[in-house]
Amino acid sequence: MSGLITHDIRQALLDGVLATGREVLEVYRHGFSVQTKPDNSPLTEADLLAHRALTALLQAVTPNVPVLSEESPAIDYAIRRDWSRYWLVDPVDGTREFIDGTGEFSLNVALIENGEPIFGIVHAPVLGVSWIGQQGQGAVRIEGEKQRSIQVRPLPSRGAAPWRVVGSRSHRAGLFDQFCDSLPPHERLVMGSSIKLCLVAEGEVDLYPRFGPTCEWDTAAAQAVVSAAGGGVLNARTLEPLRCNQQDSLFNPSFIVCGQRDERWELALNAALVHDAYRP
Repeated sequence: MSGLITHDIRQALLDGVLATGREVLEVYRHGFSVQTKPDNSPLTEADLLAHRALTALLQAVTPNVPVLSEESPAIDYAIRRDWSRYWLVDPVDGTREFIDGTGEFSLNVALIENGEPIFGIVHAPVLGVSWIGQQGQGAVRIEGEKQRSIQVRPLPSRGAAPWRVVGSRSHRAGLFDQFCDSLPPHERLVMGSSIKLCLVAEGEVDLYPRFGPTCEWDTAAAQAVVSAAGGGVLNARTLEPLRCNQQDSLFNPSFIVCGQRDERWELALNAALVHDAYRP
């Protein structure tokens, strides 16, 4: 693993992300305008504020490591493919939830090394909760002064408690319901942003399937948390871990977040994929 993330750098990054989260929270509470980007996704001043603050933070703490943010100008793959290490940032993940006032949005910062998210911070300002995952160091949940180690939970055995499956608040679709209909007894939850992945990491949820478009910055930080907690963020078709910066496109394939592999959900996933027209 990279020796870049020392204790001091880790703390400086967390402090900086929390400070940015407080600024974003001020915008959230006091009103904001909404623009539409060329891809028809929404953009608020909080996205731009967080982009500037997090980019400046990372450039100050690790000046020799490139930064790619959702709100950065496009960087050609001919340049990116030579990056063995870089920061991948989603300044505000869950902008629609931010606009709708649900509070289910997060700030995401990931360190990518050779295509793999090896360190990630996910901070949910309204919840006052942060999750950090670091390869070889495990994952933690931080709420105020309280910090505890987290890990995925084993799937409940047959006849025990129901499984718990989370879906997107803004992007639920028929394939999610079809997947769930093929599972053993379970509870369904909805949640916004990469908080969903962190719920798997801390053992509150067992599965999060996602059919349809997401980008690498949407998932990388939380993938680092899930992986450090013992779970996986897997390509839905190959069941191999998602990788970053492997092609010109920054879109993810359909994927599933899990604590562990299990034939029952794999069969349900295969059945849903028969009807999944999305391919990045």
